[in-house]
Amino acid sequence: MTAHERQASDRLSFTNPRVQRLRRLLGRRSSRSEEGALVIEGPVMVAEAIAAGWAVEAQFTAPGVEPVTTGAATPVARLAPGVAERVSDLESPTGLFAVVARPSRDAAATLAAASFVVVADRIAEPGNLGTIIRSAEAAGADAVVVTPGTVDETNPKVVRASAGALFHVPVVPAGLADVAAAGLRVIATSSHRGVAHTAFDWSGRVAVVAGNEAAGVDPAEPAITDWVRIEHHGRAESLNVAMATTVLCFEVARDRPD
Repeated sequence: MTAHERQASDRLSFTNPRVQRLRRLLGRRSSRSEEGALVIEGPVMVAEAIAAGWAVEAQFTAPGVEPVTTGAATPVARLAPGVAERVSDLESPTGLFAVVARPSRDAAATLAAASFVVVADRIAEPGNLGTIIRSAEAAGADAVVVTPGTVDETNPKVVRASAGALFHVPVVPAGLADVAAAGLRVIATSSHRGVAHTAFDWSGRVAVVAGNEAAGVDPAEPAITDWVRIEHHGRAESLNVAMATTVLCFEVARDRPD
């Protein structure tokens, strides 16, 4: 057997148990929850995870693709030709996967230490949640809370939409009552009720709540202390929830001391 043939035979096939695990972690929320791990794709995302201190268990590379080596002394498995395309849900796979362990975070302790929190309340679309996480991190939020009914933050589409922010801001599960119990003002967003966001007092410890795309925030939620709205001047009844949250995040950041 030639060196090239040995190298080819050493590559993992689609039926290899390690490859099948990649598929499970990419496709099943239950597997990610049970194993406390997720799969990320592409050199930029892998480098972001490493830079944020997330533990990379292993990297998997397609033929001709190199692993991320900066700061990552992790095992590397080589995939057989065509495997990456069958594993990934991307139209044009990058050919690089990494299994990373999700850090364990205590929601109560995270909320107790936070002064600015963004709450994703029953957000259904992965792209919206990823963008909310990205905007929250960019605006300096201390944490993002995901309430029951919100799409899984380790969903591959959420991870990609967060553009690496998921690795740099704590994302914890909690209910609105838990947020209020931590001493944060729970401020709900609406397209038609409340104080204009530019006139609102954002001082103190605040939690900005972005509600479900179709239903919004429950107006009967007892944990809510205030409502704010973004003034509209065009024909649209409301903004996309991720865009509205971005506007509010940076308004909070602008109105708070450095």
